Amino acid sequence: MEMSYPSTPRWNIERPFLTGRFHQETKAASRFADSFSNNGAEMAIGCYDAGVQELLVIDDLLSALVGIEGRYISIKRRVNHVHGNDTYDSTVTFQVDASMDLALQFVESRSQFKNGLVNHAFAASLRALLLDYEAMVAQLEHQFRLGRLSIQGLWFYCQPMLGSMQAVSAVIHKASANNFTGSAVLNLLQSQAKAMAGDNTVRSLLEKMTQCASNAYLGILERWVYEGVIDDPYGEFFIAEDKSLLKESLTQDYDAKYWRQRYSLKDGIPSFLANIAGKILTTGKYLNVMRECGHSAQVPTSENSKLLSFGSNHHYLECVKVAYEFASGELLNLIKERYDLMGKLRSIKRYLLLDQGDFLVHFMDIAREELMKQLDEITVEKLQSLLDIALRSTAAAADPCHEDLTCSVERSSLLKRMATLKGVEIKTSSDSVDLEQPVSITGLETFSLSYKVQWPLSIVISRKALTKYQMVFRLLFHCKHVERQLCGAWQVHQVLEPNWHVMHNRLQTAKSIDEVIQHHDFFLDKCLRECLLHLPDLLKKVERLKSLCLQYAAATQWLISSSTDLPKLEEPSDGFSGSEKFKQLKLRSLSQVQKVMIRDATVTESILKFEREFNNELQSLGPILSSSSQAEPYLTHLAQLVLGVGFDK
Repeated sequence: MEMSYPSTPRWNIERPFLTGRFHQETKAASRFADSFSNNGAEMAIGCYDAGVQELLVIDDLLSALVGIEGRYISIKRRVNHVHGNDTYDSTVTFQVDASMDLALQFVESRSQFKNGLVNHAFAASLRALLLDYEAMVAQLEHQFRLGRLSIQGLWFYCQPMLGSMQAVSAVIHKASANNFTGSAVLNLLQSQAKAMAGDNTVRSLLEKMTQCASNAYLGILERWVYEGVIDDPYGEFFIAEDKSLLKESLTQDYDAKYWRQRYSLKDGIPSFLANIAGKILTTGKYLNVMRECGHSAQVPTSENSKLLSFGSNHHYLECVKVAYEFASGELLNLIKERYDLMGKLRSIKRYLLLDQGDFLVHFMDIAREELMKQLDEITVEKLQSLLDIALRSTAAAADPCHEDLTCSVERSSLLKRMATLKGVEIKTSSDSVDLEQPVSITGLETFSLSYKVQWPLSIVISRKALTKYQMVFRLLFHCKHVERQLCGAWQVHQVLEPNWHVMHNRLQTAKSIDEVIQHHDFFLDKCLRECLLHLPDLLKKVERLKSLCLQYAAATQWLISSSTDLPKLEEPSDGFSGSEKFKQLKLRSLSQVQKVMIRDATVTESILKFEREFNNELQSLGPILSSSSQAEPYLTHLAQLVLGVGFDK
């Protein structure tokens, strides 16, 4: 029978008079019920004949369907969990379906503000469902009052709603028991809808409820991916903001967490967003950077770009993709063009990677005395003044960024400083690497340059990145010192230049600021590796070889200067005859030859001593290089070269 809803969704509780047999039986049932009610006791339903029993049961069933206790159908409630004044889980038992009262309870409790926007929307969809349900019950009661409804008919008309109400009851019970909010509610609804794939009616109902509940969530998502704003008053969104992390920390703290943790993913990501959660997070981060730079940070939107649903057409995925590409491209263009990222990197390369050495040569000349002092005797202000003079008096003066260059003096050796850096993998072949501070350490081993970097370039050139640059600079600076002493030493630049060109080319094709950071960090880490700074065993050997070179250079300079002090052979006085003069000259020449021979023997012994020590260090370097080259293939050529030199010797 086709039934239409009555004009008023609420039914009239007054009982209309009926006609015929049903009318008489209903009056009898009511009379008996009223009489026993007045006597304070209910008469057992079995005392009535079958027709009256049916009418009484239908009357109670209609009441029970909307959570009202009848004469013969009682309601039993069991509270499972109470928190404060709020009841989260209450089991209601009827002789028939027991879910109705719990649903009403859920709607009222989840409509409170503290339960979040998703629960508000879910409760609203439940309220709409309950209105339909109550309209059906009112219609059934109307049919009952007309004497047209039997128990079989009641069962028949309730059957289509049973599956839906049971599914909704399961969702409500689980959400109440676990106090679900936000994405947890969405995931629960979606999983239940998938579980009902065989029942199209129930699945469609749950999908509709999921859609209604997700509208508020998609509104939060839309503001984040289009404006970079978290509008989440109840903490339901899967992205958290830590306002205690400030962008200024990027230039001050080596281990700054701003870029990684100012905005981060929380647990409980909606399943339909799980695959693009990282892209959503990144999109909002990029928009935030632009907004903090005073740049227009809103993604252009249209009617088609509204995040209204997450249906099977996956329109929301395309919207997120478009927003990400806009934010990524805009931020990358802003940093590269407006803030001249490549210009800054070239400037850092010029000074900290010694790409332009004239200012450094001049600085090392005028600061030599200060740099040779012990740490406690060095005046940093004097070094800064000398650095400014060197910059202004060389080609560096034409660089507008040279004023951002500052100097510092570290308090520990390069090897020890590398061992303390977080996030830098230090490989050692043994536990016997000596990291103790050298007894005698001067400014030549501890001098370093630094660079002033402003927001937003500090995202790429952070304190961590600058520290890595400084480690490379300290190695190069000391090598430059050794080179100057030897008039030509190991050219580390031939290691750095190819890596720089690779990074430069990759940055030109980067699609996002995170790719820029990745390529930049890869460049720095590769420079650290190929300069052997990751391998303290090798670095210690290199330092020993450089020390021998410095000793050799100092000894050679002393020998050369001492050779110029040898006295010249003087002519004998005129008082001697020719033969006597010859004898005198011969004796003196023999004495001079003996002195020269003794000196030459000393020089030879010194040279051989330096050679033996150098070869011993070089030979001990070979096995370390050979074993390390298995993990670091770039060391293979150097290992072959060193081993080849050893065999030639």
